[in-house]
Amino acid sequence: MTGASEGPASEIPASEGSGFLAVDSGGSGLRVVVGTAERGPLASRASDEPVRTGDRGIDPEDFMARLVPLVRALTAEAGPVRLTAAVVGAAGLASLGAGLRAELPGALAREFGIRRVALAADAVTAYVGALGPRPGAVIAGGTGLIAIGTDLAGWRRADGWGHLLGDCGGGAWIGRAGLEAALRAHDGREGGSARLLACAEDVFGPVAGLPGQLYPRPDRAAVLASFAPRVADCAEEDPVAAGILRAAARHMAGSAAAVCPGGESRVAVTGGLFKIGDPLLAPLDEELVKRLPQARRVPAEGDPLHGSVRMAAELSTGPLTLPGDETMLSVTTRSGD
Repeated sequence: MTGASEGPASEIPASEGSGFLAVDSGGSGLRVVVGTAERGPLASRASDEPVRTGDRGIDPEDFMARLVPLVRALTAEAGPVRLTAAVVGAAGLASLGAGLRAELPGALAREFGIRRVALAADAVTAYVGALGPRPGAVIAGGTGLIAIGTDLAGWRRADGWGHLLGDCGGGAWIGRAGLEAALRAHDGREGGSARLLACAEDVFGPVAGLPGQLYPRPDRAAVLASFAPRVADCAEEDPVAAGILRAAARHMAGSAAAVCPGGESRVAVTGGLFKIGDPLLAPLDEELVKRLPQARRVPAEGDPLHGSVRMAAELSTGPLTLPGDETMLSVTTRSGD
């Protein structure tokens, strides 16, 4: 494991102040913040290369190899801070996080002297970034889609099964539905859209070549999702495109209803998909009123990194308010040497 010896960050005297490390790890790389509960974030850095995955899932050695230089630079920039707690939010943690859970707490202790480590699925940090430590539900939408909710006693999730088995209403789902409508128009079948056909040919060229372009690509979900904004652009004047977004909204609202605790809960949406704006948000609000009449949609307060920072600040001063979960949120505390 990278960093077997104690480093400068762990040698800072306790009198210089206790701090936290907050990490957001996903498909776009690592984002890292160092701060203190009293002063908040002090410095932040990012790397645009994602952590590798392998036979054991997310690779803990590669994770540390990418993290260590970022943290070293941040502690030099932030000034004397003794790191005591860390929160790592990672995409894929629930299904690919066995290696991280087994090795990362020990590696952070050896490298930085950090004794309290929380490993969280990125859906959890997205939730905390959007709503904070309070009951409710969050719809996180990008290429995929997942809904997560809590009553502060446990976590519930719905969807997030990937573009082949689920992620219903997400960016890849919308893009695929738009391209299907384009192909229907190309074939002369019912349910097609000449407008979406024109958009598809503008982006991809002749649609007869779409299968050859998409099927072999490992990033086909992202390619499908790249067409979602074009579907939204057509929605005002094209009833087929508008119907696709309404169907996406129904899927989202159904997932939110599956995880939302009872009562007058808050519901928030977060993620790049919602930059589409009103063509998607307007039908979503209508569907949420139908499915969750007592809930109230509120603006997201922040993103997943903001959630990691919130959790790390809390963990640096005591236990987390949020419920633990074997795969979604686990906390490890190590005694000092």
